[in-house]
Formats: sequence, structure tokens, C-alpha cells
Amino acid sequence: MITFSSEKETGMRKNGWALAALALCAAGAAWADTAPGQVRQCANVVEPRSVAYPWMSIERWHQLNRDKTALAAKGNVDVLFLGDSITEGWPKAEWDSHFGQYRAANFGIGGDHTGNVLWRLQNGSMDKLRPKVVVLLIGTNNFGLCGEAPGQVFQGISSVVASLRQLYPDAKILLNAVLPVEPKPDHPRRLNVARLNRDVARLDDGKHVFFRDYGPCSCSRTARSRRPSCPTTCI
Repeated sequence: MITFSSEKETGMRKNGWALAALALCAAGAAWADTAPGQVRQCANVVEPRSVAYPWMSIERWHQLNRDKTALAAKGNVDVLFLGDSITEGWPKAEWDSHFGQYRAANFGIGGDHTGNVLWRLQNGSMDKLRPKVVVLLIGTNNFGLCGEAPGQVFQGISSVVASLRQLYPDAKILLNAVLPVEPKPDHPRRLNVARLNRDVARLDDGKHVFFRDYGPCSCSRTARSRRPSCPTTCI
């Protein structure tokens, strides 16, 4: 069984550093797509993709979801990765290197917000799965594509975690913090992410849900000096 504890780092936890590094390449663009003052309710609006983007049509989203549904129907998954483009974007070689020893499946879809993930959990044969571990990273698009406030995004993430607990009561959930944006620590977007993560951290119950924040690795000069694998820039 895959476990997470303060005493023992597991391969899944260590690979969070790679996840943070990949995020620097994948997460930044979404923040530019919402016009100032434009807000769209997403957090708990359970819906499939309803907005087309230059980088993904609605039909493409539905095709990706059909692919995930077919994979879920087979049920042969021990480690379930769930999220947006940061999860979807793992290069095959990196995925195989980090997770090839597990029966892992990538259920990330670029551009997803919490409402999209909630819809997929309810409409994609996800009840056929019995994962031992769920790796969740979601929320940045609630900011960037929906223009929501930290409190709204927290409600959406809480709902996703609750749905996962209901679907997979025996699974352990690795709940990743939303990764930082903007290089300046006092930038409003950066502060919003920090506010959100302080709330999300409270969902860690030490039994079923385990919160991890790899943002300091990607943005702290001190962390980068200690860990050569840390990225050298922020989003």
C-alpha cells in the first residue's frame, strides 16, 4: 500500500518536485484569458466544458473525456491523477520514469476548473475505479479562466475532495496546493493563491487527505539553492 507520513518520504511525494517544475511550463497562460472584472461562476457549477479556447475546442474536450471514460470503465488503476493541463501535460518519458512502477492513470484535461472535474467524477464511469491513491491538483483555472475569488475556489476544491472521498472511501488523496503565479510576492494574483492554499491546507485530516505545497520549491531562492532540481524562475 502506498502511504504518506512525516517519517517516510515515498516516491509519490518526491515526485511532487517534478510536478512543480512541470507546472512552470504549463500553468501560466490561463491567467491571461479572463478580462479584468469578468467573472464566471465555476466552483460548484457541475458542468462539462462550455467555453471553447484557441487551444482546445469543446468537441476536443468531449473526445478527451470519452477517452478517460473508456479508460475508467476498465477499472485497472491504483494511482489516479486528476486535474487540469498541469496534470495532463506530463511528457510520456517523464511519466514513465516517475510513475511507470505504479498502475497509474492520467485524468487531467487542460483548462478544467473544479466544476468540470465534478462533472467528470459524476459522468465518466469513475465509479468503476478503485484507486489506492488519488493525486489532485485543481483550481488555477478557477482564477485564470473564471475570475473567481479565493473563497469561491476553496468551495470548489472542497467539493471535489468530498466527491473523491465518497467515490473512493479507502483511497488516500494527495491534495496539491495551487501553484504560485507571478514573480513578485506581493502581486495580487500571487496573494490570492496564497490565501486559497491556507484554506485548502485545512482539508488535510492526516488519515485520508494529505495536503502538500510545492510552491516554495518553485519560487523560493533558498529552496532552489538547497534543491538543484527546483526551477529557476516563477510563473
